[in-house]
Amino acid sequence: MKLFVTGASGFIGAAFAAEALEAGHNLVLLTRELRPWRLTPLDGETEMVEGALGDEAIVAALERTRPDCVVHLAWAGVSGKDRNGPIQIQNIEGSCRLLLTAARAGVKHFVATGSQAEYGPKGGVGSPDAATDPTTLYGEGKLATYRLLARLAALEGVRFAWLRVFSTYGPKDHPYWMIPGLIRALLKGDRPALTPGKQKWDFLHVADAARAILAVCESTTAAGVYNLGSGVAPPLRDTVSLVRDLVNPDLPLGFGELPYPANQVMHLEADITRLIEELGWHPRIALADGMVDTVRWYRENQWIFAE
Repeated sequence: MKLFVTGASGFIGAAFAAEALEAGHNLVLLTRELRPWRLTPLDGETEMVEGALGDEAIVAALERTRPDCVVHLAWAGVSGKDRNGPIQIQNIEGSCRLLLTAARAGVKHFVATGSQAEYGPKGGVGSPDAATDPTTLYGEGKLATYRLLARLAALEGVRFAWLRVFSTYGPKDHPYWMIPGLIRALLKGDRPALTPGKQKWDFLHVADAARAILAVCESTTAAGVYNLGSGVAPPLRDTVSLVRDLVNPDLPLGFGELPYPANQVMHLEADITRLIEELGWHPRIALADGMVDTVRWYRENQWIFAE
């Protein structure tokens, strides 16, 4: 199968590209820069197209390569203040143009990723059919994109699937997320200030996330919304302690030194029943094993924290 992948240089995108290549698929990767560091291991094995959503380079590449499936993983403004910034609007328009361009190029399958932010600050086990009530422009942008893409796909006769990603982790993640930030502090010997840590939080290894997305691509029938997580939500305190023990079990942790933020979600867990029943997918990497791999990578690649 020929796959056209946007956001290929990102955390999930690079993991997906590696998984799809290993499975024998032909890849065309859209990246903001040629030869980004996460994709260095794939040099010479894939075609890379430099550009961003809305660029003419995408139109030309889709018309030339005629892929079987577009895998849309690109999204600008995923961190900090950008989550409530106007850049979210650009994502909506760019995503819609991508699907229409793909349909004109004969693409019949379109798979994209959303976010648990579409549900808003709800607690408990999140079902794909749960009501949506986002509280950030990021969540609103993802939700609007899902609705528009679903409608456009139906009009164009394109199979469309939307995977709402919960919390992922693993090597090569952005250094500003919780797990890499915690590892960085501990590698420096710092005592991280933390909330009491009683939240129950679902973490999925990025390699398992990549396998799930690929399974949806390879299916001829998978469509609609899927929630993507591990389906297990241990106390955050346990996960933080696990990371600390892997770095240095003698280091102190500042549990309770920070209050819970406003609208803190105390239980975030994905209902992955639909992925299991329809595609036979299930996570393979246990949290303890995945964290060993993750801590080792950051210990050996501390340069990423300078980003």
